[in-house]
Amino acid sequence: MGAWAPDEVVARAAYASDAPPMVRLYTMVSNRTGAGAHTSLLINASQQVIFDPAGNVEHPDVPERNDVLFGVTPEFERVYRSAHARETYHVVVQTKIVSPEVAEMALRKVQAAGPVQPARCTLVTARLLSELPGFESLRPVWFPKRLMEDFERLPGVETEKLVEYDDPDKFEAIMSYDGPETGSRP
Repeated sequence: MGAWAPDEVVARAAYASDAPPMVRLYTMVSNRTGAGAHTSLLINASQQVIFDPAGNVEHPDVPERNDVLFGVTPEFERVYRSAHARETYHVVVQTKIVSPEVAEMALRKVQAAGPVQPARCTLVTARLLSELPGFESLRPVWFPKRLMEDFERLPGVETEKLVEYDDPDKFEAIMSYDGPETGSRP
């Protein structure tokens, strides 16, 4: 069983972003081998969350329920991305704007998906995405770079690459987050 934050903690942490509804795929890629190492997903719907399947990101201001991180403010998202981009890995960030309805479907699907077993992050994410309107062409794949390449072929995807050479300890970077300061709560 994965982490299960209490209802009141999740409700208090919920963050509603003013950004357009979107699905954002993160692919962590080894700087040494070029192989994909992890897949996760940000969803901006009625609230903004990160689905970190089989991940291990923990922060006291960002409650988790079965691999879904709640209270994902722009600042926490920046910390999340930066923590994964370090001396040993870079992060490919792919964003697709979607309708509010598709974003809500994605939110419900990630909330029902976890907890995810180790090494299944990409497979579960690919299956979940392939069930959404506009993402049907995605195949259930095991490898993060394969999903990244398939996602890139979707219409309207914007891609950026985050490269940093700081401390390889992502836990130090995550703990540098001081909690929510901006945005609105639903």
